[in-house]
Amino acid sequence: MSFTERLWYQGHKAYWLLLPLAWLYGAVTALRRLLFRCGVKQQVKVKAPVIVVGNISIGGTGKTPFTLLLCARLQALGWTPGIVSRGYGANITAPLLVKPDAIATEVGDEPLLLAQRSGCPVVVCPDRVAAALYLLANTDADIIVSDDGLQHYRLARDIEIVLVDGSRGLGNGQLLPAGPLREGAWRLACADLVVANSQPFALADGMMTLQPSAAKQLNGSAKLTPCAVSLVAGIGNPARFERTVIAAGFTVNQRHYFADHHQFVAADFADISGPVLMTEKDAVKCRAFAGDNWFSLGVDAQLDEQLTTKINTILTKLRSSYGT
Repeated sequence: MSFTERLWYQGHKAYWLLLPLAWLYGAVTALRRLLFRCGVKQQVKVKAPVIVVGNISIGGTGKTPFTLLLCARLQALGWTPGIVSRGYGANITAPLLVKPDAIATEVGDEPLLLAQRSGCPVVVCPDRVAAALYLLANTDADIIVSDDGLQHYRLARDIEIVLVDGSRGLGNGQLLPAGPLREGAWRLACADLVVANSQPFALADGMMTLQPSAAKQLNGSAKLTPCAVSLVAGIGNPARFERTVIAAGFTVNQRHYFADHHQFVAADFADISGPVLMTEKDAVKCRAFAGDNWFSLGVDAQLDEQLTTKINTILTKLRSSYGT
């Protein structure tokens, strides 16, 4: 575990040294919210409903599998969803429609995975408003899902859904850099839905679990049955992925954890023996140089009954509010 993780999640007292910076961060973000609330900064309302899926903490909370589930629910209700995302890690200056065969370094790993798995149009741009306008002008999408856009206040939204990692919660409850939070715990009360990933969380409306699917070969059709593997992950919470791998029946011989959104190169695997097992998000960055014994383990989100009821109610209300 890194020093930052010990600081944020293991009660390391050194976070006190960073509190002045956290207070400054909090003051700046509070001022920004106030400017939007008072109308000094203008929100942009696009001509379609907008659902924001985000979090208030740094690190993986399961937004990608939840977004996939949400898009499937919207399609079942008759919507044609489209997704907008920042395209983290890619050099993007204007809206770009993500093709399923795109290169991850050019569009971002999560948007590429969303485009491949959802079948929905995905547009990437750091400016979410520009991305939303481009999506509506160039695709048949009639509802927008904004991936990780909770703090992008310029894009007006109809629904806010916040995900929380149930196993880590909100850490020490402090704002960056003293803690993992982009916004304080108070922000959860403003959301329409709070989803706990993998474990219960007191402030959540219900829980989502991640069910592993078959482990698929990166560059082929073979599937990997449970065995001993070398685990590779460049995600926000690799420990949760390891728990999923073990739950799927695999045992872990080696662990090779990289920073979230790590841009993999072949040299990263020089000392890693196969079979290699990684997340789907990492796999989209590794196919160009993958070995025959490299596999990815996908996950599908499942909601508990309480959460299913609430999200159905929210989406039904949204549909009626738009007169359809």
